Amino acid sequence: MPLAQRALRRAASTATVALLAVAVGCAPQPENPASGKASGKTGTSGETCAKGALGTRTSGELTIATDEPAYEPWFKDGKPANGKGFESAVAYAVAKQLGYDRSEVVWQTVPFNKAFAPGEKTFDFDINQVSISAERKKAVDFSSGYYDVRQAVIALKGSKAAGAKSLADLKHVKLGAQVGTTSLNYIDDVVKPDRQPAAYAKNDQAKSALKNGQVDAIVVDLPTAFYITAAEVTDAKIVGQFENTGGTPEQFGLVLDKGSALTPCVTKAVDALREDGTLASVEKQWLSEAVDAPVLK
Repeated sequence: MPLAQRALRRAASTATVALLAVAVGCAPQPENPASGKASGKTGTSGETCAKGALGTRTSGELTIATDEPAYEPWFKDGKPANGKGFESAVAYAVAKQLGYDRSEVVWQTVPFNKAFAPGEKTFDFDINQVSISAERKKAVDFSSGYYDVRQAVIALKGSKAAGAKSLADLKHVKLGAQVGTTSLNYIDDVVKPDRQPAAYAKNDQAKSALKNGQVDAIVVDLPTAFYITAAEVTDAKIVGQFENTGGTPEQFGLVLDKGSALTPCVTKAVDALREDGTLASVEKQWLSEAVDAPVLK
């Protein structure tokens, strides 16, 4: 009968679908293709941090970024790839720890502020005197610190700022620094001047402003201050340095993409270089001129 036949057909179709589902469920399923990047937080073992296991931007290469121009004493002759200057030497030492020869390191130009801005990065790590901070960690990862740094004040010899002996003496002068830096933060948060500080896109612009009398003094990290006064603005002097304002010193760290699988491995490399004395040796070679300066309190 027609109704009975339709019922039989429906029952048969249902049974067929059920059997197919069981068959598919029992059959071996293809695994998801492995990601080009390893899981972000597992890069602590020797095997995971081995060269062949690293999920770098380009297989077989390590892409390192810094700003242009590349300032001394961090880099030499404006050429990050020559291995000369403190940060160039540190970058290649880290690369070696990760298993990369110099020929396998590729340098890339990335503006200072862009290095730690939110968003996916085009480099494996950036090295550019970027201080580690809780605020910046919201957007990027950092390695452990590779250099303990102090900020310093530079003024033209004979200027009113040049005679400053304390923070109070700096409150009434016009100060400047590169935008987005801890140097500018020190002006705002430590000096707390009466006048709005000038912010510049590049240190070169801050130095020009100092030469032209547009500001009374500028703030930079101490090694840079020694280089500027010795080689670039020779009629300027280091007024003094700021003391550490927290329990831990300000440190420069290598910048990585937020959640990067490379972060634990790069940190491990930096820690190894500190432990075996490499960082101290490189610092002595390239930053030995950066001796003590008076502390401004």
